[in-house]
Amino acid sequence: MHPQSARQPLHPVSLSTRAVIGASIALVVICFFVFGGKPNPAWPKYWQIKPLLLTPAAGAVGGAFGYFLDGWRYQGGGWKKTLALVASVLGYLVTLWLGIVLGLNGTMWD
Repeated sequence: MHPQSARQPLHPVSLSTRAVIGASIALVVICFFVFGGKPNPAWPKYWQIKPLLLTPAAGAVGGAFGYFLDGWRYQGGGWKKTLALVASVLGYLVTLWLGIVLGLNGTMWD
């Protein structure tokens, strides 16, 4: 007989789902910056393409980072679960921030 934990998958949500969720959140955040203000006429004609591609890609990496930390979350309660949650949130926020900076570099982030 297998123990109960052997029958349950470690990840209740797939890697691609986590990446899509992370990219979707990042897309919503960057849309506030891209479509929220008046662009400078000195910027290139299609300046919006770079942040609208880079930031969701960074968000997808942040979502995948959280997926890979699920192993700690399910190893047991207590400090491992808390550490994994805090590291996941901080990792996502750092990748989101880097995506915003790289995406808006040369336009809004100068």
